Amino acid sequence: MERINRIFGINGPVVTVKDTKDFSMSEMVYVGENKLVGEVIGINNKLTTIQVYEETTGLRPGDAVTGTGAPLNITLGPGILDNIFDGIERPLKAIENISGAFIKGGACVPSLDENRLWDVTVTVKEGDVLYGGSVYATLPETPAITHKVMVPPEISGTVIKAEKSGQYRVNDCIVVLKDSLGITHKLTLCQKWAIRKPRPIKERLGNDIPLITGQRIIDTLFPIAKGGAAAIPGGFGTGKTMTQHQLAKWCDADIIIYVGCGERGNEMSDVLNEFSHLIDPKNNRPMTDRTSLIANTSNMPVAAREASIYTGVTLAEYYRDMGYDVALMADSTSRWAEALREISGRLEEMPAEEGFPAYLPSRLSEFYERAGRCETLGGETGSVTLIGAVSPQGSDFSEPVTQNTKRFIRCFWALDKSLAYSRHYPAINWNLSYSEYFADLDRWFEEKCGKDFLQYRSSITSLLQEENRLMEIVKLIGSDVLPDDQKLIIETARVIRIGFLQQNAFHSDDTFVSLEKQKLMMKTILHLYKSVKELVSQGIPLSLAKEAGLFEKLIKMKYDIPNNNLSMFDDYIKETDSTINSIKENN
Repeated sequence: MERINRIFGINGPVVTVKDTKDFSMSEMVYVGENKLVGEVIGINNKLTTIQVYEETTGLRPGDAVTGTGAPLNITLGPGILDNIFDGIERPLKAIENISGAFIKGGACVPSLDENRLWDVTVTVKEGDVLYGGSVYATLPETPAITHKVMVPPEISGTVIKAEKSGQYRVNDCIVVLKDSLGITHKLTLCQKWAIRKPRPIKERLGNDIPLITGQRIIDTLFPIAKGGAAAIPGGFGTGKTMTQHQLAKWCDADIIIYVGCGERGNEMSDVLNEFSHLIDPKNNRPMTDRTSLIANTSNMPVAAREASIYTGVTLAEYYRDMGYDVALMADSTSRWAEALREISGRLEEMPAEEGFPAYLPSRLSEFYERAGRCETLGGETGSVTLIGAVSPQGSDFSEPVTQNTKRFIRCFWALDKSLAYSRHYPAINWNLSYSEYFADLDRWFEEKCGKDFLQYRSSITSLLQEENRLMEIVKLIGSDVLPDDQKLIIETARVIRIGFLQQNAFHSDDTFVSLEKQKLMMKTILHLYKSVKELVSQGIPLSLAKEAGLFEKLIKMKYDIPNNNLSMFDDYIKETDSTINSIKENN
């Protein structure tokens, strides 16, 4: 008679089973009458410890626990895009149709619609030899994205049967392979993958192509590479979510995976509503055609919040393997770390700094190390770019999550509360932020934008740094005592801050700015600086140039010069020269 394992103890999402050897580490299990999804996280001679990814209210000691023999995994196949999942890839729209606005425990709904018919084009024939990552069928998942159905990484063999192109469901057999041992494998439109296991690749490539975002402060001063990792730390109200929305809408990634991890329910609701109405600027189709959302809000089970990050990055790696550039937005990793802390506390583990578990750094590294640009098993080139928001309490960047995140990322976009409160967006502080991708990306910028782009960027950065130094003096003794050449630096830096770094997401010409326009804006600002500097060196007061309105005009050029009429920059430079010459003649 088969032995039934029973619950011994319950502590929030942590459940224990006594005196059993039926389970293995990281095995997926079903808990209680409602078959709640759980995962084995600890085993010793006396107790097996399980974390449950659903609400454990109503569970009692003595309820049955059933093993599956497999690790916690998710289904990968067509239907992921234009869908909303919870932290363990359960489709929230389908659950709502069954149980209403609130998720019931044990809601058993397939991740992908098993009844939907897809127009499948089979690309292989009998006798073809396929390896892990080989594409054997394609289908239009959305009007924007072609889904490539791939052989699972661990399987290879010869095709002994291939269906004709036509309409199929996700679980229909499309191809049958026979491997070298004579074992047959039936391949459908989907496959399973353990979320904590990175998907294999053929070769990791260099981070030498930038992810173009259209946001000037990012593309010019703090660029990120395709396949890179970045953090957006900031306190409450500094614009983390807004910045990620801009990046999701405008960056030149093919696929967007947005993970709402532990955020407030009303904020996640705004995200869902906004994404459903966004129009993709690339094809004038709904943005959801190339977006998948994972919603695990702060009132959802805490253990599923911990799993949602891995679910998101596994989906990203799946589309990377098709040869797409994928950007994953995690909002926020601080809430994910808090979930780790809560579970660790219930397990009675020894706490480290601020109560976080001692393994917090290794968990963060596991996540960010899955970023990268690579050659896939199928010979494609794809990338996963990870952009994680961090929510330090009180904007304290010295707290453990921010500090440990900085160890594993190469791009740090520090949001500033004072900038946000003064309505300067994106509120990225240029003095605290940094990018370590310059050495990798400068060659690309030089080839595509010219050497002068790098020179302009260097000059802009120097002026901002010099302004920061001068403002320390101004705070002590005021600006009136400064000589005109130093006042000019402060005035030019103001033009850079307001006219270049500040960007209006609601203005049609300013929400996205091409690299060419960014370069011309820098060129025009620096031309004014050099012209007025020459004026000041001849003893002519800076006030005359300010009274001529030259600086104010450049602040407004981001609005006044349309993106489709960049020749107007030449007119601005000519007008600057004309005004400067007029001032010289009159003095």
